[in-house]
Amino acid sequence: MPYPNHRPRRLRSTPAMRRLVAQTSLEPRHLVLPMFVADGIAEPRAIESMPGVFQHTRDSLRKAAAEAVAAGVGGLMLFGVPTDGDKDATGSVGVAEDGILNVALRDLAADLGSDTVLMADTCLDEFTDHGHCGVLDVRGRVDNDLTNARYVELAVAQANSGAHVVGPSGMMDGQVAAIREGLDAAGHADVVILAYAAKFASGFYGPFREAVGSSLQGDRRTYQQNPGNAREALHEVELDIDEGADIIMVKPAMAYLDVVRAAAEISPVPVAAYQVSGEYSMICAAAANGWIDLRTVALETLTSIRRAGADIVLSYWATDVADWLA
Repeated sequence: MPYPNHRPRRLRSTPAMRRLVAQTSLEPRHLVLPMFVADGIAEPRAIESMPGVFQHTRDSLRKAAAEAVAAGVGGLMLFGVPTDGDKDATGSVGVAEDGILNVALRDLAADLGSDTVLMADTCLDEFTDHGHCGVLDVRGRVDNDLTNARYVELAVAQANSGAHVVGPSGMMDGQVAAIREGLDAAGHADVVILAYAAKFASGFYGPFREAVGSSLQGDRRTYQQNPGNAREALHEVELDIDEGADIIMVKPAMAYLDVVRAAAEISPVPVAAYQVSGEYSMICAAAANGWIDLRTVALETLTSIRRAGADIVLSYWATDVADWLA
């Protein structure tokens, strides 16, 4: 017996029909490509735990960035990797005019101008000899207020170097308000703050620590969030918005889609989500073993992050996806 009103399959009959009625879109403009630039290397260095991702030289960074922008990727997020000898207890190389991140920002600002959105990671973990995201007190704990003062210096240095967006990722209380005040006082009222508002103490960050040459011993559970605490995450989101965040972010993305959805429902500003290194690498590993099709699963996971409510998705596949969707 026919059921004329119970035939949703009619809307799946052809690729054109499926495209016409698609409820969630994934476009290159939604994507941001995280990139690593390292000091003291003559050639790009493959990151073993992240297939297809490299620590770039300044020259190779410029080439890869130009390719991403030409493909239509919406933005670039830069992480600097100094030599071990340049690291110290307060991450001073992150503020230095000749520090690798600030030099690379100036390179890309000169090359690309306003053709992309140039973002910088505003944190200390890559630059400190202890690997924590902040300045340590005499008992070895991260000092919230001293760290915020360093974040202001980092943000101003990055803005001076051409960053359109600064991304405080250390989860310090009051970091957004401190950075906003510091940027405005330095004449950078137009620089955007992308706040890592809900950043969880996740096991998915492992490959990233290879990517940035992290010196961390121990963990960051005293300042990153408990993976079980969704209400706390939303409280952090609300605090960052109240302090002046222009964009808020949930990190990681795939294991926290409920938080992405909940944040999108309350946020008056754009919501970003970061498909982090471990999420990327586990898909690469399964594909390398022939268990899944990489392109299909990459697109499916990114679409799921968009479907959950993310306006912006950071992904190491950003350029690949832009090419696939072309």
